[in-house]
Amino acid sequence: MDFALDESQRLMREMAERVGARELAPRLAREPANAPMSRALLCALFEQVRPMGLLAPRLPETAGGAGLKMLDYGLMLELVPAALAIALIAHEGCIARLFAECTPEQRDRLLPELIAGRAIGCTGSTEPDTGSDPRGVQTRLYRRGDRLLLTGRKMWITNGSVADVMIVTCRDARSGTAASSRMIKVIVERAQAPFEAREIDTIGLRQGLLSEIVFEDYPVDPANVIEAVDGATEVLKTTWSVNRPLIGLVATGLAQRALDAALAYTGLRRQFGKVIAAHQLVQKSLSDSATQIEASRLLCYGALDAIDRGEGTPGRGAMAKRFAQNACQDAIWQSMNLLGATGLAVETGIEQLYRDVRMLAVPDGTNEILALIHGRELTGVEAFRGTPPHTA
Repeated sequence: MDFALDESQRLMREMAERVGARELAPRLAREPANAPMSRALLCALFEQVRPMGLLAPRLPETAGGAGLKMLDYGLMLELVPAALAIALIAHEGCIARLFAECTPEQRDRLLPELIAGRAIGCTGSTEPDTGSDPRGVQTRLYRRGDRLLLTGRKMWITNGSVADVMIVTCRDARSGTAASSRMIKVIVERAQAPFEAREIDTIGLRQGLLSEIVFEDYPVDPANVIEAVDGATEVLKTTWSVNRPLIGLVATGLAQRALDAALAYTGLRRQFGKVIAAHQLVQKSLSDSATQIEASRLLCYGALDAIDRGEGTPGRGAMAKRFAQNACQDAIWQSMNLLGATGLAVETGIEQLYRDVRMLAVPDGTNEILALIHGRELTGVEAFRGTPPHTA
């Protein structure tokens, strides 16, 4: 087993680090730290990362994508500012699902602008009363006369307020007034009809885009119904398996920044006649943080590499994300403590890293749900139903 990066991977990381430091972080630093970025800014940032293949990494080159391995995708995404990284995951997930489930006509019409970054994509699955269990979705598509209409609410939708294209998971009520148990997806295009979106104020990732979407008798073009063979949830679950270790790497990137700040500070700050980096407990805290970061990184890399080899499982991705978010949150907390009172100052940025990493416990499955996904894989038993997964 070779843990070393090959030459192409090393160059990918160097490019991502250079673009992040020279282009992405300065652009975001010039904007208000506690306000969602504008659509114009997000498109400008997408333009910066497009040459790196981060807009459509898993699409083959023949389809206009980058044809990246998921490990290579993660190697670069770790170095992207967190608010942008989460927006990229949502955008890329929309592209991947359109490619996997749509008709050739739908692909040809929607994908080119999304791949180029001129249009912004997202997915609408979660609702006020539905999070990790997509079978609880209540949004419905129904027929009134010769029109198809969509009614329902979506919550915690990344990119929702600025998206041009949204894949909405809903119940199929086209055959009657009551929603059936069948789940389908529809494509919502802002250019065809506007929809109501409200930004949600949150503790962290405040430059990010997280919104509530309301559909009230929203008109849906029949050409935008996705009649996927695998059903409305299977590709979504596959997307989650990739997204979870990616989010774990976003947490790892935040924790690495905090550790770098702590190393710089403890090497300069003096107490009791020497720099505090020379004190034993300070060195232990630094060692603990570095160990948590490295373990998180390797777990996430391993999960993505397993996907590339066709051996990835939901449990492995769930384990990687849960461990990384928890471990990196603690690593940032330790770094904040090492800076003492300085770590509490907004200008140092450590407190923002802590608020940002706390946000990552929720998307693509809370830590508790991820533990049950992993536990199901270990035991072969559904925690909720007490039955093997294949009989649920």
